[in-house]
Amino acid sequence: MKRSTPVNTSAPLPRAALVSGLAIAVAGAVLFSTKAIVAKLLYRYQIDAVTLIAFRMLFSLPVFAAVALWKMRTQPPLAVRDRWRIVGLGLLGYYLSSYLDFLGLQHISVGLERLILFLTPTFVLLANMLVFKRRIGAAAWAALGLAYAGIVLVFVHDLAGGAGNTALGALLVLGSALAYAVYLIGTGEMVRRIGSLRLVAYAMCVSSVACIGQFFLLRPAGMLVQPAGVYWLSLVNGVFCTIFPVFMTMAAVQRIGAATASQAGMIGPVSTLFLGALILGEPVTGVQLAGTGLVLLGIYTLSIKQ
Repeated sequence: MKRSTPVNTSAPLPRAALVSGLAIAVAGAVLFSTKAIVAKLLYRYQIDAVTLIAFRMLFSLPVFAAVALWKMRTQPPLAVRDRWRIVGLGLLGYYLSSYLDFLGLQHISVGLERLILFLTPTFVLLANMLVFKRRIGAAAWAALGLAYAGIVLVFVHDLAGGAGNTALGALLVLGSALAYAVYLIGTGEMVRRIGSLRLVAYAMCVSSVACIGQFFLLRPAGMLVQPAGVYWLSLVNGVFCTIFPVFMTMAAVQRIGAATASQAGMIGPVSTLFLGALILGEPVTGVQLAGTGLVLLGIYTLSIKQ
């Protein structure tokens, strides 16, 4: 019979697999973006970024350490060169990037913070052009222009609002996005060799040690005693805004691929904007919506061009 032809390997995913993968990707993006909301709530207890990030890692470290120990026992040991690279990447991608992000959140709205962080893919693209001499086409330049125009629109709007030191906060979060972009570039080749789960677990352990060590170097141990609200919010930050999103994103990538998962993750900035209004009382204006739309359109255009 003619209908017994081989199955096309490029056939679309079954609907159930696609829907479940998209649901996991969207939920992971929303949870990860919610860390900005939780950080703002924690700052109401008069703690600083050093204390906030230390508590976040205290609650998430046990899980990542367990995964790291499991991988150490079930897989061959890493080369010395890879160990040092993971130390550097962990300090850059999950320590420095997170620290600058939480510092910046003391000065800017969660909506602007999420939009700036969402520019990370554009920094990776520009780095590939400058370092690896990759050529960028006209469509990609147009997409970059849209994304950055959206950021400028929201930044000028927040600057005019006079809420905190907007310029300083934006620069700190921009530094966070740049640090994470360098981390992504550095992990590209290692992910293929040692696996994403192993790399993330090891890097998060390095970051956790750095964050907790920084706390004990700069703050008295007595600052570990905090109101109950700090512990509960830190638990949410460490588990629901850190551990769950990491593993959910990996699960989504396995089901629907990195490109589709990254596009689903575009819900992150939108969710942060409205959660900020709902929980923190931050206003949602037409200018913010327009800027968010430009950023999302630019990033989406970039994602389909890759």
